[in-house]
Amino acid sequence: MVARQLDEQIAGRFPVGQRLRVLDVGMGQGTQALRLARAGHQVTGLERDQKMIAVAREALAAEPEGIRARMRIVEGDGRDTGVHFLPGSFDVVLCHGVLMYVEEPDALLAGLARMLAPGGLLSLLVRNADALALRPGLMGDWPTALAAFDSTVYRNRLGLDVRADRLADLTATLAGIGAPLHAWYGVRVFTDTAADGAE
Repeated sequence: MVARQLDEQIAGRFPVGQRLRVLDVGMGQGTQALRLARAGHQVTGLERDQKMIAVAREALAAEPEGIRARMRIVEGDGRDTGVHFLPGSFDVVLCHGVLMYVEEPDALLAGLARMLAPGGLLSLLVRNADALALRPGLMGDWPTALAAFDSTVYRNRLGLDVRADRLADLTATLAGIGAPLHAWYGVRVFTDTAADGAE
């Protein structure tokens, strides 16, 4: 779902066949970065976790030379993009599954917006605070569901208390940094409501 929506946004914004400069902040194992490199784009993956970097490097090493030449991995934190890259260096900046781990994301978002070339695309994948009550509500856990309406913090499946974003707040933040929201999608709507261990 995420890949499809991203491909649609790229196709709607850039000429067909254009080789894009992509920054994947918090690239994890490199799944999205490798997919875009395979599609012909020049991709830089930024990751701070050594284990994830090792997994991504291993996956990259298994790719053909042409793909390896189109992707580089940089060790670093998304909040330090200005240390690693010049403003306007990328056509597309991905930040998927990262903001929930950043207590105050406004500075990170502003830094990511600065990395975009004019007309660029900033793609965020965040936890939707407006939907935090859905899973406990569907499971009949009414006290947790009611509490979720007033919260932007939740415990993820790793057992970590992390933050979520409300659409109105994120829209205002993005407008304030000159990166207005163009589209909002619900991803993982069904899988996140499934009971733990469900297949």
